[in-house]
Amino acid sequence: MENERVAFSHGEGRLVARICGEVDHHTARLLRERIDREAFLVRPRVLVIDLSAVGFMDSSGIALIIGRVEVAAEFGGVVQITGATQPVKKLIRLSGIERIQGLTVSP
Repeated sequence: MENERVAFSHGEGRLVARICGEVDHHTARLLRERIDREAFLVRPRVLVIDLSAVGFMDSSGIALIIGRVEVAAEFGGVVQITGATQPVKKLIRLSGIERIQGLTVSP
């Protein structure tokens, strides 16, 4: 079940990481490792983190996103957040991470 928390697709310079379930202290490490491994293999120009199947996210999810921006920057890429639910959008907005260079948050 742990391996089903993130699914990947890629093409045309994009890597999409679709996260499922909760993003908290217990799941963030696994997600970070899996996303980083795939990102370094694909080296996309745009790393898309799809949060449409995330029902709950805490500050560990914010740290996960910030870290992926740093990883993407290592190979000249950027991160785009898509599909965030209203509670997750609120957390993102309150954290202020949408102002980080190399990160865009889609409405």
